[in-house]
Amino acid sequence: MSKFSKAEILSFVKNILLTIAGTLLLSFGTAVFILPFDIVTGGISGIAIVLDKINPFQFISLDMIITALTWILFFIGALVLGRSFAMKTLISTAIYPIGVFLFMKIASPDFFGGFFYLKGYQQYPDIALILATTIGGICVGVGCAITFLGGGSTGGVDVIAFTVCKIIKRAKHSVVMFIIDTAVIVCGMFVIGDFIISLLGIMSAFVAAMMVDIVFVGSSRSFMAQIITDKPTEINKDIIEKLDRTSTIVDVVGGYTGTPKKMVIVSFKVNQYADLLNIIHRLDKFAFVTIHQAHEIKGEGWTR
Repeated sequence: MSKFSKAEILSFVKNILLTIAGTLLLSFGTAVFILPFDIVTGGISGIAIVLDKINPFQFISLDMIITALTWILFFIGALVLGRSFAMKTLISTAIYPIGVFLFMKIASPDFFGGFFYLKGYQQYPDIALILATTIGGICVGVGCAITFLGGGSTGGVDVIAFTVCKIIKRAKHSVVMFIIDTAVIVCGMFVIGDFIISLLGIMSAFVAAMMVDIVFVGSSRSFMAQIITDKPTEINKDIIEKLDRTSTIVDVVGGYTGTPKKMVIVSFKVNQYADLLNIIHRLDKFAFVTIHQAHEIKGEGWTR
């Protein structure tokens, strides 16, 4: 049996802690800000709110619906998507319903004099609603992003999306997720019957998505360019001298023409964007250039 190094153990513990912290923040944002105002943002919480409104049984509470949905989707994911997916979602599946249950108690008027009971804030109810929408979206987005950084997954309706993509090979996960969330929000619009709340749900979902993008994808201001050119030496020389960057030059072949060319690959910062384009335009106006944002760059001249 192989032994794990200290670095591997620390990395494993860090990922577990990130997943736990992210899931707790997600459940906090959902229970304290989203659920009390019936803000349907899609996902499990949105489905639970819709089901709770049409639920004829008083003994079935909102947190019970969330718990049932979470575990049902987990077992579906384990059966359809396999052990790997199940292991990634297990921690969040176990913690999320418990977190929602506990934080819903905190968001009640009986806890700490109703300090977290935003719905009962009568002096400025509209401001309380807008704050709940915004801060709830921030907490949900950051919580999901932290969970992703820990290598985990929040599961939920992702299971449905991945299952659809597995059955329909051409389906894209992002498109399926958009369709699911849109369907949940539209259902919420008719069930709750409040157009303003529905619009706020869309806004909260947008805020959450934006926070995932910032925290997980990163607010990186670095880019990578792929330059297919007939003048790689000249471009590389200016990149080194004028941008204080270095590059990688590789041999490529045109897929249509079969013509051999060179491709210069260079990583650079946002403030060097215009300078790089000027270098390329001046040396080779016919160069084919692809530029995309880099999530993370590590190595000499960047970060270790």
